[in-house]
Amino acid sequence: MGETSNIAKMAEKLSKELFSEFLWEQVGPWNWNWPCEEKERHNAKTHPSDIVFYYDEPYTLARSYINCDLKSYARGTISTGKVCAAIEGLARALTCAEKSDEWRNKYIHNDVSPGICGLLFVYNHDGEHDKDFSGLLDAVKHETLDIPKKSKIVVFGPKDIFWLNNVRYEIVQMRGTGELPAREHCRFFYPHLVRKKKVQLEHAKAATLEMLTGPWIILSYADPKSRNRRGVVIYYRRRGESVEEFLYLIDYLMHYQVLVDDTDVQIKTLDAHRDAPAFFGKAIDQYIDQCDGATDIKKLLDSIKYGQINQVQTRFSELDIGMENV
Repeated sequence: MGETSNIAKMAEKLSKELFSEFLWEQVGPWNWNWPCEEKERHNAKTHPSDIVFYYDEPYTLARSYINCDLKSYARGTISTGKVCAAIEGLARALTCAEKSDEWRNKYIHNDVSPGICGLLFVYNHDGEHDKDFSGLLDAVKHETLDIPKKSKIVVFGPKDIFWLNNVRYEIVQMRGTGELPAREHCRFFYPHLVRKKKVQLEHAKAATLEMLTGPWIILSYADPKSRNRRGVVIYYRRRGESVEEFLYLIDYLMHYQVLVDDTDVQIKTLDAHRDAPAFFGKAIDQYIDQCDGATDIKKLLDSIKYGQINQVQTRFSELDIGMENV
């Protein structure tokens, strides 16, 4: 029983380390079973909340609360049935959380507009993440899930967690070497959109679920040594397999004024194609040609630093986890 408990704590430990670096905050008790509001319909007495995080949304006056189901498993021990059951259980929990005064009293802050989401966090603790995990999700019957309107369930499988954990580790390393300032000087970047303006400029600093599941994560920071200078790091998830791929990224950076004179810009890739650096260089040349060789644009594009994230694989020792409680 102790061994099983230690394995479960691996996902808990990693989730706390991971999401704190993406500026999520933890709230309320963890590993708490709370009363079901639909006992006959759900055929359950309680629902679990392994841990609940929250962050403020950039484009609405809302605060998102993420009710997490944390799973830790060895390669080959997770099945389609287990994944479907976990997602269905999360859906039922979301339905009851919206109705439960007890859940809201434990987790929801006063004077906010809450949105409650579910996150299934499936961590492969032996470090041999299954490449075919996404195939397990194909069996989920989305149309039958009992999810409240305007709510959602997100699944982070082993490959997603591997990616996010490498970004987290790279942020920590860059901060340690002085490439990034302290956490209070950092925020994740959200542009003003045509139909969506940022409405929580001071509070919405965290990486949202949408950003964490997207093709890139953009971290913005202010240089505490120079008020007139800032920096941006783009953690790029795609493999960089074509010039067109990088042209799309450059166009995004130019359109939303990420590339400006007072900003240092870096692009970091993890599992890039072997020719990605060459494709990136050709994309810069092509973009400059499309702008008729404008010297100001050339200067901005040539100043971008392109580099690699050093891959890491987090593996927790069951003995170490157990000794933490001794």
